[in-house]
Amino acid sequence: MTLTRPAADLLDKVRAQLAEAGDDPTPHRVAAVLREQSRLLGDHDVLAESRELRSELVGAGPLQPLLAEADVTDVLVNGPDAVWVDRGRGLHRAGVRFRDTTAIRRLAQRLAATAGRRLDDARPWVDARLPDGTRMHAVLPPLAVGSPCLSLRVVRPRPLTLDELTSAGTLPPDGAELLRRLVHARLSYLVTGGTGSGKSTLLATLLGLVPADERIVLVEDSAELRPTHPHVVGLETRPANQEGAGGIALDQLLRQALRMRPDRLVVGEVRGPEAVTLLTALNTGHDGGCGTLHAGAAQDVPARLEALGAMAGLPRAALHSQLAAALSVILHLVRVRGSRRLAEVHVLERDADGLVRTVPALRWTERGFLRDRGWAALGGAL
Repeated sequence: MTLTRPAADLLDKVRAQLAEAGDDPTPHRVAAVLREQSRLLGDHDVLAESRELRSELVGAGPLQPLLAEADVTDVLVNGPDAVWVDRGRGLHRAGVRFRDTTAIRRLAQRLAATAGRRLDDARPWVDARLPDGTRMHAVLPPLAVGSPCLSLRVVRPRPLTLDELTSAGTLPPDGAELLRRLVHARLSYLVTGGTGSGKSTLLATLLGLVPADERIVLVEDSAELRPTHPHVVGLETRPANQEGAGGIALDQLLRQALRMRPDRLVVGEVRGPEAVTLLTALNTGHDGGCGTLHAGAAQDVPARLEALGAMAGLPRAALHSQLAAALSVILHLVRVRGSRRLAEVHVLERDADGLVRTVPALRWTERGFLRDRGWAALGGAL
């Protein structure tokens, strides 16, 4: 889908005239400006050009139809003729085209502006949440080679249910009941996995299982979790302004959340010094806390947390002592041929040296979870 040549030539003029007049790009106003700019266009041409111009001036431009599809999770733009879409089954080329790299840059800058962020040569990247909840990331040349790169991650209007996750193959047949028991037992857990493995999706579903009389306090870098629960309080970080002042980091918000009487304390993504604050909180009576963490394998979680703890100045031995007392379960997700599944459930075990390691308790199979040597500890806790 590309702009026709008359629309391409008129786009800048129409945008400038609408901006100067302070007008919204309604179909009527766009058509009126088109006629003012080109008196040779007939009614049919004006209508066609108006539709295409509005697609660049409103929403996510030519990407909007993709974002509107119910099963789309990600839309990625690598160049004018390289638009990719993920409908939950892996990436495929989309039938969308941009006129040139300038059109991609213009769209990225407009989307960034709607999120209150700056995107230009002085600040050539942005990570933001759009008003509809869509997560946006963009990088401009020369950092991005050849063309601006734009990534859009769709936030579902509602979390998936356990039954839907089971039908999609994310959970084995007996997985839903086990997760219900885990939440109601108030075990502290981390949902781990690689990028796009479904960590936030699973976490939002699990938060919906929390009893209605409990208060959930969410702390996120970019607000994405939308659990179906009657008592949720969300806190979101704030980037620094152009002078480098006014930024609010995740660990700062987490300390505020501890004073808000949370029954369940949730960190949307643990990726910095806030790891230490979270472990400390889970050691001070905040049972049932949880979050997500990027990790290639469940057994890598202690090492990942060890590295994050070092960022906060926490010695290795102290980190492992905190970890052993704070965390109970690791739910590890993987992507297999485009599909997402809960591959393993691990428990934590402390060895003779005082270091924590993960022990597999359950492994995914199509017939149900296969119990492993950590099941005795997990089953006893449930």
